[in-house]
Amino acid sequence: MDKERQSRKTAIELADEELLANLGYKQEFQRAFTGLETFGIAFSIIGLLPSIASVLIYPIPDGGPSAMVWGWLVASIFILFVGMSMAELASAAPTSGGLYFWTHSLSSPRWRNLLAWIVGYANTIGSIASVASIDWGCAVQITAAASIGSGQTFAATNAQTFGVYTAVVLSHAVICCLGTRLLARLQTVYVVLNVLLCLAVIIALPAATPKEFRNSASYALGNFTNTSGWPDGYAFIMSFLAPLWTICSFDSSVHISEEASNAATAVPWAIVYAIGIAGVLGWAINIALAFCMGTDLDSIMNSPIGQPMAEIFFNSFGKKGTLALWSIVVLVQYMMGSSMLLAASRQSFAFSRDGALPFSKWLYRMNSYTKTPVNTVWFVALFSILLGLLAFAGDAAINAIFAMSITALYVAYAIPIAARFLGDNDFEPGPFNLGKWSAPVAIVAVLWMLFMGIVFLFPASPGTDVADMNYTIVVLGGVMVLSIIWYYFPKYGGVHWFQGPIPTIEKRAAESDRSSTSDSVQKEKDAVRVSQREA
Repeated sequence: MDKERQSRKTAIELADEELLANLGYKQEFQRAFTGLETFGIAFSIIGLLPSIASVLIYPIPDGGPSAMVWGWLVASIFILFVGMSMAELASAAPTSGGLYFWTHSLSSPRWRNLLAWIVGYANTIGSIASVASIDWGCAVQITAAASIGSGQTFAATNAQTFGVYTAVVLSHAVICCLGTRLLARLQTVYVVLNVLLCLAVIIALPAATPKEFRNSASYALGNFTNTSGWPDGYAFIMSFLAPLWTICSFDSSVHISEEASNAATAVPWAIVYAIGIAGVLGWAINIALAFCMGTDLDSIMNSPIGQPMAEIFFNSFGKKGTLALWSIVVLVQYMMGSSMLLAASRQSFAFSRDGALPFSKWLYRMNSYTKTPVNTVWFVALFSILLGLLAFAGDAAINAIFAMSITALYVAYAIPIAARFLGDNDFEPGPFNLGKWSAPVAIVAVLWMLFMGIVFLFPASPGTDVADMNYTIVVLGGVMVLSIIWYYFPKYGGVHWFQGPIPTIEKRAAESDRSSTSDSVQKEKDAVRVSQREA
């Protein structure tokens, strides 16, 4: 039995390497991520309860309980459409470059280089903004714990929160420089903690909440309190930022494709399962919060604790109970940040492999000891810290990194999905395939991302000034404009040398080697197909 299992494992490894060679890349990473661990990195980045805690400041003023419950349900369904369309692409071409690799291979020859360039930079800034927003949320949660512990006499300044934030990012960088096998094993721990935390809150919060803070079903499921200043319909749409930010960055599984075993099957299902499970559990969490938050929304938003969910927990569990539960929330949020930095560094490594990022020769280096791209880890960490400096421009400015991570990633998600159907290509589906539903699902996904990408460029309230404007358009727009200027820059610009993904292996040589052992490879493929059906 052990020999049979080992033979199947070897066949999968060889098939993974062969598929990657067909895509033009040599195997540089260790394939240490199992199917569960590949799912784990997407699910741990989603984070659920800590993520909901980080963005609860959005649905409460944009509709209150109704926006929390029904906004989550509506948005989750559309997010699943996006995930299924991406999963098809990931199954056909599982590579760390993912989004921009697909864009280049599926777009028409006239546009493929430019579109791949745009997608690569949108994905890079989106991934860095995701790291920044997750770790900023973690820093706010840590300072909220300090406020609770001090009897709400301590209120962190932006400078103090930035200091905590910087320490969190730097510690994540150290963790992500470790070996691949250790990083892979951590994902299982993250998944277990995530699920246990969600279930604990869903069960314990209603049981512990005092009567004065319990809400009726008509209030929890039907009350719509809009204090944003926008019309009710638009405010409800603005509340989607909470579920969209929470269930985002699921492309993280794509960026570890070259480290995942049986990637053509494991990666797409990791995306779909992560979104589906997060949608259901997240909805249950929001229902529990809506029933247990009381009716004084203003006190929740303006509490000295400075964190809406921490205030809800404080009202229900008291000081000691909240600190005990909140410490686990902070821990899981911290784990989210390390997983996101891991995925973002792999994306930057793949983009620098093709020479598109500044200092690509330095970034495209694998540490000989850990077998991880240490340089890109520190590249992502440094730029995440720089994004955190927005805190000194005001609360609205730093909150823009949440909208920026969604908007930038939706640009990177939408283009390759659209290119599959609009470009001049010969797309061949992988094991995960929607069949005749591929086009309808893709149309819904792209239209959804286009609409929400525009919505999140607007400020949180219509009456705004310089301090309260949405800085998403400034930072994201600035990066994208500079990247296009660099692309068309005379003589040195990417238009003169960028050719998209650069093969690191000669396809002919790979094909020659495989043809000389065609019989054994066929057996390996048969074994892989069996394992995929069993999975």
